[in-house]
Amino acid sequence: MGQVSVAPIEIEQTQSAEEVSAVVEPDVPWVTLVHNDPVNLMSYVTYVFQAYFGYSKDKAHKLMLDVHNKGRAVVSSGTREEMERDVQAMHGYGLWATLSQDRG
Repeated sequence: MGQVSVAPIEIEQTQSAEEVSAVVEPDVPWVTLVHNDPVNLMSYVTYVFQAYFGYSKDKAHKLMLDVHNKGRAVVSSGTREEMERDVQAMHGYGLWATLSQDRG
């Protein structure tokens, strides 16, 4: 009986699958969203954005108004790990926050 070698074909298929995976899953930035809630005062939300993110009073106030008027605002963007950290920090301040992939 003769031997059949299939290793070169398997290697090519593996490489193709990795290349397709890289194309299908682009490096899309993540965002932290803070949502409106009936509990926290607007002044407190502004304070949190200044204290945690280091935003100016004007920027923090504008983001707070977006949360209040639009129901939510994007307050930071970056890698998934960074946004998970920011979401946890917002929870620590008692704010309702989630993370999401920024689809543009």
